Amino acid sequence: MLTIYVITPFPDILNAIFGQSMLKKAVDREKVKYVVINLFDFVNKDDGGIDDYPFGVSKGMIMKAGPVLRAFNSINIKKARVVFPTPDGQLFTQKIATDLSNESSLVFVCGHYKGIDQRIRDSIVTDELSIGDYVLTNGELPSLVMIDSIVRLIPGVLNHYESAETDSFFDDLLDGPHYTRPRDYEGLKVPNVLLSGHHQKIKDWFLDKRIEKTKKRRKDLFEKYKSKNNGEKNE
Repeated sequence: MLTIYVITPFPDILNAIFGQSMLKKAVDREKVKYVVINLFDFVNKDDGGIDDYPFGVSKGMIMKAGPVLRAFNSINIKKARVVFPTPDGQLFTQKIATDLSNESSLVFVCGHYKGIDQRIRDSIVTDELSIGDYVLTNGELPSLVMIDSIVRLIPGVLNHYESAETDSFFDDLLDGPHYTRPRDYEGLKVPNVLLSGHHQKIKDWFLDKRIEKTKKRRKDLFEKYKSKNNGEKNE
């Protein structure tokens, strides 16, 4: 079972999402346990709060080291990957999600304001990760994005794990088109090949569509796919 700890000053944001959809099913199926740690529980009288003005030329407020480090030490685990979502971190990818899904414990530190005291990053953070080239008002949202991506990759969470194996980025290709009933909706028809019952033809058609979309929208991924599949269908 994967245990995910989240240090946050706003636990209600996380608890609301953890109680929904596949993230809740992961708990019900005993695949994941979420432990939400309220940062305000670790503020002492000397702190005067969780944030303060920065030294130097920085503007804005900075989250203090003391409350965060005390919250982390309360977890009492010997070894865990500690993730800090930050726009100046390494880009979070499907490969990283897969890697993190194999851990037994993860800790997410949710930042606020201008940022967190660098001493937090230097002393406990193992993975500084970004979900894109933009800035949000809090660390809860990117943490939830990453947690959702990680949890769905744990076998037994999705009803059909094979579904994850055709996700965008799983094998350097974007996902292909999907259809469901009815076969014909006001003249908009499902492609005949998907109704043929010929599994290899369907598989080939779907791969062609994935390659076509990737080549059109993400040339960087397409070139990566080609380099790994030299000699196979990649045009």
